[in-house]
Amino acid sequence: MSTSVSGTGAGDLALELKGITKRFGAVVANRDISLSVRRGAIHGIVGENGAGKSTLMSILYGFYQADEGDISVGGKPARINSSRDAIAAGIGMVHQHFMLVDTFTVLENIVLGAESHALLEPNIRAARAELARLADEYGLSIDVDALAGDLPVGEQQRVEILKALYRHADLLILDEPTGVLTPQEADQLFRVLRSLKERGVTVILITHKLREIMDITDEVSVLRLGEMVAHRKTDSTSMQELAELMVGRALDSTDYSRNEALRADASTGIDVQDLVLERDNGTRRLDGVSLTVRRGEILGVAGVAGNGQSALLDVLSGMTAPTSGRFVINGREAGPDDLPSPSEMRDLRINHVPEDRLKLGLVKAFSAAESSLLGYQRAERFNWRGVLRLKSIRRLCASLMADFDVRPADPRLRSASFSGGNQQKLILARELDKSPDVLLVGQPTRGVDIGAIELIHEKLVEMRDAGCAILLVSVELDEILSLSDRIVVMYEGRVVGEVDGKEADKTTLGLMMANAHQPQQAVAS
Repeated sequence: MSTSVSGTGAGDLALELKGITKRFGAVVANRDISLSVRRGAIHGIVGENGAGKSTLMSILYGFYQADEGDISVGGKPARINSSRDAIAAGIGMVHQHFMLVDTFTVLENIVLGAESHALLEPNIRAARAELARLADEYGLSIDVDALAGDLPVGEQQRVEILKALYRHADLLILDEPTGVLTPQEADQLFRVLRSLKERGVTVILITHKLREIMDITDEVSVLRLGEMVAHRKTDSTSMQELAELMVGRALDSTDYSRNEALRADASTGIDVQDLVLERDNGTRRLDGVSLTVRRGEILGVAGVAGNGQSALLDVLSGMTAPTSGRFVINGREAGPDDLPSPSEMRDLRINHVPEDRLKLGLVKAFSAAESSLLGYQRAERFNWRGVLRLKSIRRLCASLMADFDVRPADPRLRSASFSGGNQQKLILARELDKSPDVLLVGQPTRGVDIGAIELIHEKLVEMRDAGCAILLVSVELDEILSLSDRIVVMYEGRVVGEVDGKEADKTTLGLMMANAHQPQQAVAS
C-alpha cells in the first residue's frame, strides 16, 4: 500500500520505498511495502511486535537486502548493501540495543569506524572539536572522556545519536528508543528530536508507544503482519484508531477489577522487614524497606527508576544478599547469611521475570527453545542423564509461543532473531507457565506492543485470581494503576507511602514519587 503524502513531490522527500519485500525462508517479514517520508519531518512507524518494523529499517540501514523493491534517498535511487552504504547516503540508526564498546570512552566509540587518518591522535583531536560543535548545536552535552559503560542509559543513547550526526546523517532512524529509558530520559530525548527537526534532520521513530507517536510525530505509518496498512497525519488520527489499525480489531479500554475476594486474613506470600542493601561506598540502595504481599494480590511498586525497585527484586529473587534485615518468601525465611540461590527460589515455586531481558532473561545465541527452558533444564521431563531432550523442549516452546502469541512461532530460531517485544513474551511465557506461588515481575511490558500488553495483563490477573502473590515493579504508571490491588512508592531506597489501588491516581503517586506528599494510609508493615 502506498503511503505517499498528497501534494508531496519527490524533491520534498527524504526517503521513498517502493514495493519492498523481504523473506526469511518461508517467513515473509515485509510484503510489498511502500513508504514516503518528508524532509525535516518526524515520521512514526508503529505495529505489533513482529509486524516487520525493525526488518524494514534494517533493510534501509543495509543489515539486510530486500528481495524485491526500490529505495530512493533524497530523491535519488540508492543501492544499500551495507551499513557503510547507508552512512554514505546520510542515514544514521540508533538501535534498540546500543552498539557501544563499554570499555571505550565516548570519544573513542564515536571515532570507531570513522577514522580519517592513519594515526589515532589526529582523529581524536578533530573529533573532539567536532563533537563540541555538535553538542552545542543540538543540545547533546556529554562527557566525551567518560567510559561508555559507566554512563546511564539515557546518556548512552545520546552517544549513539552523536555518533550518527558525526557521520553526517541527515536521516536518523530510532528503533524503540524509549524502551529502556525513564520518563525523564524520554522527555529529554524528545527535546533532542525536536531540536534535530528544527535543524532540518529527518527522523524515523519506531515505537509501540502510541502516546509518544501522538506527542512528537508529524505523520505515522502502520505495519501489520509485514504489510503497510495505513498512513495518517498525526493531527488527524487518534491512539484508538492507531491501536485498532495495529491489531486489526477493535480494542476496548480495559479496567481490571481489583480482587474483591481478597480477604483481610489472606496468607502472606512475601513479608519484608527492615531490608537494607548497601553499596561498596556505604550508600544505600535499600534503606529499611518493609512491605507485605498477600496471596491473591498484586502489589505494585512505583517510583522513578533508580530508587531501589531493581535492588528489591535482586534481593527477593536470590541474586543479591541484603546487608541487613530479613524477609520471608513463600514460607522460606532469608537474610544476609541465609539467602536461597535463584535456583532454590525456583524450587520453592518463586518465579522471577527480570527487568533486563537481555542480561538476565535469555541468551541471545541460544535458540528460542533453549531460552524457553532456562532455569528449568534440570527437570527430568527435559533432561535424561545430563542430555537435553530437544524434542520435548521444542514442543514446550511451541506451546508457550502459541499461548503468548510469540512471532515468528519457530522454536529453532535464535533468541536474538526475535524483536524485543517477542523476547519479552517468551520470558513471561516461561515463568508464568510454571504456575508459581509467588511471582516477582519487573517491567513486564517494556518494549511490548499494545495487543501484547493486553494479553500480558490478562495473564497476570489470571495468576492473581488463582492465588499467586505478585510483586509488580514498573515505571509505567498506567500499568501500576491498572493492575495493582495496593501500591507502594519507593524513593531513595525507602518506601515512602502506600495507597489502595482503587483510590490511587497519577497526581498522588507523582507527588509521592518526588517525596512531596505523605499519604494518609500507613505504610505496610
